Amino acid sequence: MKPDILDSSAWLECLENGPNTVHFGPILFKLPDLIVPSVVITEVRKVALNQRPPEKAEEVTRSMLSGILVNIDGEIAASAADLFIKYKLPLADSLIYAVTLAHKATLWTQDDDFEGLPNVKYFPKKKS
Repeated sequence: MKPDILDSSAWLECLENGPNTVHFGPILFKLPDLIVPSVVITEVRKVALNQRPPEKAEEVTRSMLSGILVNIDGEIAASAADLFIKYKLPLADSLIYAVTLAHKATLWTQDDDFEGLPNVKYFPKKKS
């Protein structure tokens, strides 16, 4: 079975219990077998700290850390630079996608920067 990764937008959708939680929620339940790129922790925690009480940010961070944490090493960083150029992805997205490809995983997202890329399950963001 192919491993899974939720990108930051998918984690945040679940945190908000938004309409696409129907797609991302079952993947979230794969913790602790879910791959979590360290940059996703940064992005999600930043938003949680800005929009939620600190204890909610701590809760989501603990959940993320219970997954398979993948730090950004030299190989991932170099691959991300290539993906940044090839697909014109923002920096954080190129790092997330590099982790996805390195682990032969499926990336679940509602971020349209990933739409149409291999190994991606994209669901357009819906209004709540």
